[in-house]
Amino acid sequence: MHISIACDHAGYELKTWLKSKLKDYHFEDFGTHSNDSVDYPDFVHPLADNLALKENQLGIIICGSGNGVAITANKHKHIRAALCWNTEIASLARQHNNANVISIPARFVSKELALRMVETFLNTDFEGGRHQRRVNKITC
Repeated sequence: MHISIACDHAGYELKTWLKSKLKDYHFEDFGTHSNDSVDYPDFVHPLADNLALKENQLGIIICGSGNGVAITANKHKHIRAALCWNTEIASLARQHNNANVISIPARFVSKELALRMVETFLNTDFEGGRHQRRVNKITC
């Protein structure tokens, strides 16, 4: 599976660690590539644009709170980014919302929890049914 991934400086260490643990996935890394202060939209917008071009691809975005990257990603019509802080939320984001991007708050979750959330997100399917009707109503 191809996964798009991006972060700001607050998420760089976690992004690097997650990639080292998730060896069965191919990552397209949109940056940042250091701990130097950056503006997260510079990395999230290209990730979102990339997801629009490829089918069945999911994304991971990371910043300190997870909010800035999620807000930015969700400006894109085809993105449903879910801010997750535990595995149940990650699972429900896929099952009920057909989220295609997980947003992780690097300053508020452990690396191990972040890994479990990502694994849950990547391995959970959308349930469809009544949830599809709701997802169809999201885009303005």
